[in-house]
Amino acid sequence: MQTNIRKAAKISKNENILLLVEDVKKLSKFSFSEKEIAYIKTQKEKNDKDFVAINQFDNWVFVKFIKKEKELYQLTEEYRKFGDKLLSRINENKIESIAIVDVEGKNNIIALSVAEGMALGNYQFLKYKSVLKDKVNTLKIISILSEKLDSKDIEDMNIIVDATLKARTLVNEPVCYLNAITLSYEIEKMLKETTVKTEIMSKAKIEALKMGGLLAVNKGSVDPPTFTIMEWKPQKAINKNPIIFVGKGIVFDTGGMNLKTGKTMEEMKCDMSGAAAVAGALYAIAKLKLNVYVVGLIPATDNRPGGNAYVPGDIIKMFSGKTVEVLNTDAEGRLILADALTYAKKYKPELVIDIATLTGAAHAAVGKYGIVAMGDKSEKEMEQLKQSGHTVYERLVEFPFWEEYDELVKSSIADIKNIGGLYAGAITAGKFLQHFVDYPWIHLDIAGPSFNDSADSYRGSAGTGVGVRLFVDFIKNKSKKK
Repeated sequence: MQTNIRKAAKISKNENILLLVEDVKKLSKFSFSEKEIAYIKTQKEKNDKDFVAINQFDNWVFVKFIKKEKELYQLTEEYRKFGDKLLSRINENKIESIAIVDVEGKNNIIALSVAEGMALGNYQFLKYKSVLKDKVNTLKIISILSEKLDSKDIEDMNIIVDATLKARTLVNEPVCYLNAITLSYEIEKMLKETTVKTEIMSKAKIEALKMGGLLAVNKGSVDPPTFTIMEWKPQKAINKNPIIFVGKGIVFDTGGMNLKTGKTMEEMKCDMSGAAAVAGALYAIAKLKLNVYVVGLIPATDNRPGGNAYVPGDIIKMFSGKTVEVLNTDAEGRLILADALTYAKKYKPELVIDIATLTGAAHAAVGKYGIVAMGDKSEKEMEQLKQSGHTVYERLVEFPFWEEYDELVKSSIADIKNIGGLYAGAITAGKFLQHFVDYPWIHLDIAGPSFNDSADSYRGSAGTGVGVRLFVDFIKNKSKKK
């Protein structure tokens, strides 16, 4: 269930409210008793508290004193996290609705950020729980009373939250349900709510196209691969050639014949987080009716050691015609992405961005706090994407992409090999992919922020939906600039 955010014209007498206020004097117009006002002043002025909760028995009143000492992107993130923190108290007290009041009438962005943090934090994946009593969060409605807040801002926020949560659910589904075929059908079903044109390529079509990377990774599976194409082309699109998002769709990664061990395999249902991000972004972009031509490409399969699985030492002929020496079957994501990046050439794209849980090296380098990025012929677009990363707080860390790293993926018996050496693993993965592009291109490695072992504020536990809000903000800005 998605928490609904809506614009309020007034607040009813017994509504649970959160007052966002800068000056304690502004609270005089609300129905506080003298004792309550004195208590709020004491907490703020003597105890240096910026948050006060008052139980008025018929309702709760929460007071948050706003401080604006940070940059805007830091401030909005702080209040998203505050919204999630307050959410815990809301659900503990079985509150079903709350009104956020922008007391001064000028803190609409902060009010919307609090609501966003609440709505994202309120997500639950309970599909496989047999008993739901006392497990379901109670908050259903968030109202915002703010003079400067536009109804469209709220409508847009609901769409973006919905898309992010849809992506999370795809990531959280186990492979016993969500194989490559089911992933494609779930994406197609999601996009039926929009006018996005969707095509699902079967294994026969993939074989006819000779997508050697995707077919090689799929050799160990009993389930066939898919290749999903999503096209959003509005009538008055500002761009003739599309911006393309490519998402890695490994629905489960055992490592193949280079089998993962222990905990490194436990969370590998998340190895299609890139695919989920692309699908969620296309859904939101279409719902928002952004006038930008966008295409999404998702190659999908699982990576298992069964059947006639590909092995170290194999030589693969890719869709591009290049040959690849396989040295590690756990470096499979780059093989399926390479075929998709080659396929993207047919569109003569303005820009291609791939997004993937690609390397442990990226996770080791920046943890869950950032997205590793690198690119080619895309300096301006990289800066724009970094700005969007700050806005939604899915920040990019650009890695060096020097030509010296090219040496690390050269093969003595094929055109290239699928892994580099011991070091710079995230970069050599990017260098491998660079062999399959001839257009402006950005590579994003989301191995760190895609999945949480435990709750991380409004990002929650398990799938985070990282990438959806980033891509939507990037495309919204493109739309505005033109």
